[in-house]
Amino acid sequence: MMRAMKSRELLLTCMKFDVVRLRFEGPDGNEIIRDVVEHPGAAVIIPQLDDGRIVLIRNLRRTVGKVLWELPAGTLEPGEAPETCAAREVEEETGYRAGTLKPLTEFFPSPGILTERMYGFVATELEPTAQALDAGEEIEVFPIPQWQVRDMLKDGHIEDGKTIALLLYWMHIHSP
Repeated sequence: MMRAMKSRELLLTCMKFDVVRLRFEGPDGNEIIRDVVEHPGAAVIIPQLDDGRIVLIRNLRRTVGKVLWELPAGTLEPGEAPETCAAREVEEETGYRAGTLKPLTEFFPSPGILTERMYGFVATELEPTAQALDAGEEIEVFPIPQWQVRDMLKDGHIEDGKTIALLLYWMHIHSP
């Protein structure tokens, strides 16, 4: 049974998230304390070209000191709908404008420490435009055949959790 929160203390405010300390009453009556990142949510997109290839990006992630294979994704702006964020991010990061965005699934990437909800989409009817990267972003774009994306998942070349989750979900419901 979920017990009501007793208090919420703001510990840190950042550009894209807050860190808060939550206090709950546990099932035994003792106090439970959790430090949590409150995040506005994000969209992650599988861009699929007309020939079936998936557009992956190679993204320099300074936080882990590596370049990672990923799907395009981005944080929702205040009051922004997930679909609007998905359309914006797929074009900014890949240089393709989506003619169609289909909602696929929603999930919590790390609910033990993070309130972020991710909204997954498939983008099709892609038209080439131009990348519009944010300052500091270093992203390369690679259209990759689906069989090769599956191999990249199998052999561990894709390490980004949101990318693994959405691709596996999509491949499971998309396969015959």
